[in-house]
Amino acid sequence: MGFNCGIVGLPNVGKSTIFNALTSGKAEASNYPFCTINPNLGIVKVPDKRLIKIAKIIKPPKTTHTMLEFLDIAGLVKGASQGEGLGNQFLGHIRNVDVIAHVVRCFENPDVSHISSSVDPKRDIDIVNTELILSDLDTVDKMLSKTERLLKTGDKKIAKAVETHKKVRAGLNRGKPARALGIREDEKDILKDLNLITLKSVFYVANVDEGRPSHNVCAESILEIATGEGADVVVICGEIESEIAELEEDERELFLKELGLERSGLERLIEVGYNILRLITFYTTVGSELRAWTIPEGTKARKAAGKIHSDMEKGFIKAEVMAYEEFLRAGSMTAAKERGLVRLEGKEYSVQDGDIIQFRFNP
Repeated sequence: MGFNCGIVGLPNVGKSTIFNALTSGKAEASNYPFCTINPNLGIVKVPDKRLIKIAKIIKPPKTTHTMLEFLDIAGLVKGASQGEGLGNQFLGHIRNVDVIAHVVRCFENPDVSHISSSVDPKRDIDIVNTELILSDLDTVDKMLSKTERLLKTGDKKIAKAVETHKKVRAGLNRGKPARALGIREDEKDILKDLNLITLKSVFYVANVDEGRPSHNVCAESILEIATGEGADVVVICGEIESEIAELEEDERELFLKELGLERSGLERLIEVGYNILRLITFYTTVGSELRAWTIPEGTKARKAAGKIHSDMEKGFIKAEVMAYEEFLRAGSMTAAKERGLVRLEGKEYSVQDGDIIQFRFNP
């Protein structure tokens, strides 16, 4: 799995339309609030041009892409953390995702009602962010009441946990998301089991009008807000993405070119997610299968082997490594080996993006 992405936003901002377009799923997209009642889960393969190029050269019987999960929850409204609308119950569904895509409406359409009767990105972003903060505050308060009762035991770990929980509570009470509080790694370990939503990385998705998908004042406003937060923005037209999803691969490229777009919204969204989470891709050819694997940047060879199978990590001996670009220049695996482009690396080798690896291990 590449990563999983939770999709949040107000009702009728186009979350389910975008979800359907990205995943070719079947989420209901209708013109009334809360048409998404149960969370929608979509799994898509990550577009990978390098994988396709490798496959064209070695012609494996089977090619497997890395997969990506999207989770679309019901639209949030003011008071959601206290049970308004469909309430806090749905916030729990995104506590386990890796990253959050916050969809903001940037299109005017009298046929699609806006819950606040007008398009205002700053107001809409503030409403959703406030509800996420309040939800986390409730979670931290409940945990703090437990840890404070254990202070009398004199356990230093408990004292540290209380200190961390109080730090986060104070920040949340000031309206700051947990990710903006300078949380240290040791504090993140303490907070890990809480799965705080506002500690996760967030990027914004500006859902713009079909007429001018690349020029939108509202999107520029979101970009300004995101820049202040150190966040990324992906500008998408949900309606156009829906059309793209219906096309064949060669038709998609032509359609995108006509629109002046280099890549689909899915590709741009995945790139942002990979960059935020600092993920890379390596490739293996085992038996009849060519496969792409996603791992965190800096992962050592032995740990990368464990991504494939725990036995490979336990019995790791060496990794035969070849860079993707060198493989392309060689034109085949045999030629790459003859030119000495395949090198042996030990367990402490940091896997690089695009590496083609064959692991040696004791079964």
